[in-house]
Amino acid sequence: MAVKITDICINCGACIDECPVEAIVDEDDNPTGEEIYYVYADKCVECVGHHDEPACATACPTEGCIVWDEVGASPEHREDVSDEQRSNHEPVVE
Repeated sequence: MAVKITDICINCGACIDECPVEAIVDEDDNPTGEEIYYVYADKCVECVGHHDEPACATACPTEGCIVWDEVGASPEHREDVSDEQRSNHEPVVE
């Protein structure tokens, strides 16, 4: 995974419209069954090659809703984000 949407998500849809690789789905398509939006780890590229920072987090009106997560099967990720930031699930944008 690259970024993760936390349970403070208000399901506003701002992040879905901003994702350049369509890695985000709404609560109806969340495979975990949670009523929050979901980021597919194997699709998320943390906006590498698209934006200076993850566009989903920039568009999100809920502070701290989108956090860094462990690098997984995603094809791209930001090299400037530390393992500590990821393991602590620090907010992408503050």
